[in-house]
Amino acid sequence: MPLRILKFFAKAVIWWLVITVSMVLLLRFVPVTYTATMLMDERSVTRDWEQLSSIDRNMVSAVIAAEDSKFCTHNGFDVEAIEEALQERLAGERERGASTISQQTAKNVFLWQGGGWFRKGLEAYFTFLIENLWGKRRIMEVYLNVAETGLGTYGVESGAQRYFGHSAARLSADEASRIAAVLPSPKTREAVNPGGFTRRYGNTIEARIGVVRRDGLDACVYE
Repeated sequence: MPLRILKFFAKAVIWWLVITVSMVLLLRFVPVTYTATMLMDERSVTRDWEQLSSIDRNMVSAVIAAEDSKFCTHNGFDVEAIEEALQERLAGERERGASTISQQTAKNVFLWQGGGWFRKGLEAYFTFLIENLWGKRRIMEVYLNVAETGLGTYGVESGAQRYFGHSAARLSADEASRIAAVLPSPKTREAVNPGGFTRRYGNTIEARIGVVRRDGLDACVYE
C-alpha cells in the first residue's frame, strides 16, 4: 500500500478520534436536547430535559430493574448476556435483548435506530467512550432524558407529564415501573391502562425495585 494512502488513513483516524472524543466530552456537560431519532420522528416531538437530581429515584431503580441489573458493575457491556444472545441466535431461537443502558444511551445519542454490524461496532465504540468519559451518573441522566417513552415523547419528564400529569420528580414506584415497562416498545405500549403483558411486566419491575434498593444495584448513580 503506498505511503500516501497510509498517511491518509492515519489522518482520518486521528480526525475521527479528535471529533468523537471532543463531542463526547462536550455532552458530558451540555444537555442533549436533540438526537437523530428525534429528528427522524415523523410526529411532533415532546421532550423536556431534567437534571438527575430532579428525577425520582424510583425511576432510576425501575430502569435498572427492567433493563440492566448489572449497570453499576459492568464496563458498558454485559458479556454474559451477549454470549447467551449469540448462542440463541446460532440455535435459531428467539433472540433476547443484550444491550445495557450504556449501549442504549450511546445508540440513542450518537447513532440511529435499527440493526446492522456497522452500527453495532460504532455503538460499542461510543459505549466505551461514555463509560470512561462520562461515568455512570451522567450515563443514567442522559438515558432518562433521551429514551423514547411514548409516541413522539422523549425522556421520563415528558413521559410522566403525558401519562400521569405531574413531574418525574415525584414518581411512585408503580408509575416509574409502568414507564419502564413501555421503554422496550414505546410505539405500541401505554403506561396508562396498559395491556395484559405490559401490566404484568410493570408489576414485575415494581417488585424488582425492592431488590435493586436492597442490594444497592443503583448505588453508583448516587455516589
